[in-house]
Amino acid sequence: MKNLLFLVLWISISFGAMAQEIIPESTELYKELQRVVPGKNGSAPSDAIIIFDGSNLDQFQKPPFHYGAGMKEFEQLIPKLKVGPYSTGPADWKIENGELVVVPGARDISTKELFGDVQLHIEWLAPAAQGKSGQGYSNSGLFFMGLYEVQILNSFDNDTYNNGQAGAIYKQYMPMVNASLAPGTWQMYDIIFSAPKFSQSGSVVNPARITVFHNGVLIQNNVSLLGPTCYRGQSYYIKHPEVMPILFQDHGDAVRFRNIWARKL
Repeated sequence: MKNLLFLVLWISISFGAMAQEIIPESTELYKELQRVVPGKNGSAPSDAIIIFDGSNLDQFQKPPFHYGAGMKEFEQLIPKLKVGPYSTGPADWKIENGELVVVPGARDISTKELFGDVQLHIEWLAPAAQGKSGQGYSNSGLFFMGLYEVQILNSFDNDTYNNGQAGAIYKQYMPMVNASLAPGTWQMYDIIFSAPKFSQSGSVVNPARITVFHNGVLIQNNVSLLGPTCYRGQSYYIKHPEVMPILFQDHGDAVRFRNIWARKL
């Protein structure tokens, strides 16, 4: 028994000494990192893709597909999606005073560039409109990969279901707080989107995740999506291409956008 206690004591002392002998420099990591020059006051950093700077619609086109309002539509749509790039036709929205404006009835537009994991900055304005309310008051949306929506809506003083208000992951997550400004005021989203990852068999390895800052306030904290965002039905994942466009929604309101840039992650 004495020999066993001595052995245990010797092992403890030896390992303790080894731990104390770890050289601090051995835990320091070195790698030459890409240098990025930050932007100022919301302007794009040096490595960003400029999606819209007020001068033209060159980075947009008609969407290669239209999202489904219900899960049944997604069941039909997603298995048919092809790997991009996609070539469609010119975007039908307009530019006024350097601002991108929805043309109601012209339908959605999407980026020509394809994205998976991405950081997106966008500024938007919900126009004031008398007589409108709920989901009908200055409604639009950002659909990452054309499937996963962050809602745009006047939510300053406008009652609607909370998982459909501004900053909601539509019908899945309400924002943590309401950081909306009054209609007619420019607002900002800074969004981190992590694309879903699928196995070869089509099962989900990692779900899509979204973090959203609205006017500098954290309103979605790395939430895991259930699948495509839809108005009707229970969402679930269906395997789709790894990179796809970001879709901008025409919901029948003349919502405005400016200063749109993205960084692939």
